[in-house]
Amino acid sequence: MAPPPPSPAFLLGLLFCSSFLLLSESSLTLHYYSKSCPKFEQIVQEAITNKQITNPTTAAGTLRLFFHDCFPNGCDGSILLSPTPFNPSPERNSDINLSLPGDAFDLLVRAKTALELACPGVVSCSDILATAARDLVTMIGGPYYPVYLGRRDSRLSKASLVDHFLPLPNMTVSQLIGLFASRGFSVQEMVALIGAHTVGFSHCKEFAAGIYHYSKSSSYDPSYNPKFAQALQKACSNYKKDPTVSVFNDIMTPNKFDNLYYKNLPEGLGLLASDRAIYIDPRTRPYVVAYAADQSRFFRDFSAAIQKLSLYGIKTGGNGEIRRRCDAVN
Repeated sequence: MAPPPPSPAFLLGLLFCSSFLLLSESSLTLHYYSKSCPKFEQIVQEAITNKQITNPTTAAGTLRLFFHDCFPNGCDGSILLSPTPFNPSPERNSDINLSLPGDAFDLLVRAKTALELACPGVVSCSDILATAARDLVTMIGGPYYPVYLGRRDSRLSKASLVDHFLPLPNMTVSQLIGLFASRGFSVQEMVALIGAHTVGFSHCKEFAAGIYHYSKSSSYDPSYNPKFAQALQKACSNYKKDPTVSVFNDIMTPNKFDNLYYKNLPEGLGLLASDRAIYIDPRTRPYVVAYAADQSRFFRDFSAAIQKLSLYGIKTGGNGEIRRRCDAVN
């Protein structure tokens, strides 16, 4: 099944995106630190390489951290701020962010520390996060895409500003489409970005409703592959006592960025309810089918969508600051 032709609204969105990119490039550039911190890319690369080798889930965790920073209110490093007596509930304390992996936060601390030694007060935490996410995607087999640099870090971070503005694993396709549209993303871009589920894992509590006591006639959601559902029931049997119990999103190649996520969906191997829903719904299914059939197309569309996300809601100039520490305002 071929994807539907672009609608006028989608073409208008592309025009908006192009205009936004051109406006952003006036303050952000690909080589922003070439003179002020010439070893920027090398230092970030060393930090991510060391962390990914020792903790192979770092790539997925950092990609998720990047999305959770950017999608609610822009790529400004606000997710990185820790609680203080004056701000006891920053974004990272929001319920949906409590499961963000510590490895990703630790990576930012390591990279920032090294950069402060090399070029103090120059590189923003939001630029480090955007670059680290891209480099890690590439490291685990995904596409390379340009990252424009020159962001400033936010001085504001409140859990209330992200509640209800991040996708949940049990959302309907209509809810997901509405949420992504509110941030300027088309259905196609949404499906491409959801492809990030090709790496990483989800905690059992996020999909337990689909594998235990689903209905009177079935213990699990019939959209699951039966053997997969039964395996999940065994893997998650202790999740109430141990909320950290989790399962890989893509059981075939869990640590490789590829298009296996999409290939799994027609087989009933989508872990989350929202994963299985985008294959069932006629608005999103054509893109799932297209990406399952053509990894190069997925990589192209993912690159374009995540680059667009990386420019969403950025702060420049006096609208932000260059933090000395990523977890605290200056």
